[in-house]
Amino acid sequence: MTDPVHEHYEALPYPPRDPRDEAKRLITGSPSRLDELNHYVFGGARDFAKPFRALVAGGGTGDAAIMLAQQLADAGANAEVVYLDWSKATRGVAESRAAVRKLTNLRFVTGSLIEFGNLGLGRFDYIDCCGVLHHLPDPAAGLAALAGALNEEGGLGLMLYAHLGRTGVYPLQDSLRGLLSEADSIETRLAVAKKLLAQLPGTNWLKRNPFVTDHLTEGDSGIFDLLLHSRDRAYDVREVNAFVEGAGLRLVSFVPEARYRPESYVSDAALVKRAERLSAIERAALAENIAGNIKSHVFYAVKRANKVTPPEPDDPALVPVFCELDPAELAAKLKPAGVLTASFEGWQSKLPLPPLGPAIAGLIDNRRTLGEIHAALKERRADLTWEGFVSQFRVFYAAFNGIARLMLRAPSR
Repeated sequence: MTDPVHEHYEALPYPPRDPRDEAKRLITGSPSRLDELNHYVFGGARDFAKPFRALVAGGGTGDAAIMLAQQLADAGANAEVVYLDWSKATRGVAESRAAVRKLTNLRFVTGSLIEFGNLGLGRFDYIDCCGVLHHLPDPAAGLAALAGALNEEGGLGLMLYAHLGRTGVYPLQDSLRGLLSEADSIETRLAVAKKLLAQLPGTNWLKRNPFVTDHLTEGDSGIFDLLLHSRDRAYDVREVNAFVEGAGLRLVSFVPEARYRPESYVSDAALVKRAERLSAIERAALAENIAGNIKSHVFYAVKRANKVTPPEPDDPALVPVFCELDPAELAAKLKPAGVLTASFEGWQSKLPLPPLGPAIAGLIDNRRTLGEIHAALKERRADLTWEGFVSQFRVFYAAFNGIARLMLRAPSR
């Protein structure tokens, strides 16, 4: 019997991608940016000159695999990225994209995550699995299989659907199940879904949800993946944590972190103080409930016994690294003691910046250490102590790391 999920992705690879676009741009994002995964999984200390193996489990049309393989190639890393997906049509898109980029560090494997233990792929330093586990018959078994393939000092970058930001999706999925039968073809299912979408009243929660747009922007593939998927569940913050712990793992951090801070949404000092009494997970759960628009949870996890933590922004030997930001352009835009305005799917946050914000931004070149940046600033301000610099850099770091645009790593990594 054909698995409906397999049939779905053979007919409609998702997300839709044109390999010719690889000549124009590299699609990037969280998780699995190289500097980001180094920051959260390896405490910024991973030496990519040493052999490094990464798995992209459920690689889809290739976004994560292409990004990671390209960034590893650009870094001159001694690395292999293994792409795994059970859809040959989907794999074909990813392979065509890799061919345009002439990537030689990317290996393609056709297979199911459900049968992962029989594939003989070995062990990995890092595993990316985004938008996959929540579609499995047994998500816990899928995560356990990935955890079993992870080296002891390795980690995972994961994405699971969230409840609140997908408001309206599941009632409409249920409506379509009532209107369709198992015998209906993919073409018939799409036709019925399109008719229903066209008839939705203004009161419908999906129509009122501006954050979910795949059915509007991603063609037939987007409609089917969002509304006609045969297996689809969502998780809240507490469920994510329990899911991770059930696989013998430890959640390191949600990304971007600012979305999971209650103080990003409320400024009343008494409310912030009450929130500070909560555990890290309860604070993140509170932030999710207040925000209301988080439609997927992106996070990093490591094995429970792995004590690694993201590096602290007070070590003079660490190198601050911007992710996809131009330091000179940024420095010109920032104002001393100003704010960083960030927008995430309709939520706009104003994150405080220190007086030295523009100067710090202009000195970050992804090579200078914090100690060297302090020394350069001290030439302009002789009274700037290391402690004074760190207090300002912490504010700067909290803002830009909070939107996943600033990481820390050891030198020459």
